[in-house]
Amino acid sequence: MRSGLKLELRRSRLPSTRQPRYLALDVGSKRIGVAVSDELGVTAQPVLTLERRRNPREDLRSLARLCRRFDVAGIVVGNPLHLSGELSPRAAKTQEFAAELGALAGVPIHLWDERLTTREAHQMLYEAGHDRKEHRRVVDQVAATLILQSFLDEKGRLVGETGMRKSAAEE
Repeated sequence: MRSGLKLELRRSRLPSTRQPRYLALDVGSKRIGVAVSDELGVTAQPVLTLERRRNPREDLRSLARLCRRFDVAGIVVGNPLHLSGELSPRAAKTQEFAAELGALAGVPIHLWDERLTTREAHQMLYEAGHDRKEHRRVVDQVAATLILQSFLDEKGRLVGETGMRKSAAEE
């Protein structure tokens, strides 16, 4: 036993690999599909399907709580465009909802083209052997996952092209 020897342990400060997390929404008139990115910012994970309430403020509050729970840096909202790329009537409602959510949650909103994601989600569920009658429970969160994965892939592609990672403030 060595007397007088003090052993000091210091916490090493390794660079953080944690990337900003994003919440993604597939906003419909009856349900909202929700997905979140992993802590590395590489993959999208389904979270839940929120059944819409009569009072949209309740939906906004629930989603703002999810933003805090997952400590997200931004929200990716599926923008329902026509196949031609023009705004659909639903797009205006979705954009208004997204703006209110961004203000309430205090995080930036990223509108993202969601054309055909619900159709693709139905196809994926069908190919995975899920009964079509059961699709309603999960199709919106699968669509939100597809929207978010597309967003993350594009972000990753842009980062790869520039060779630099943007800071959260630049995003």
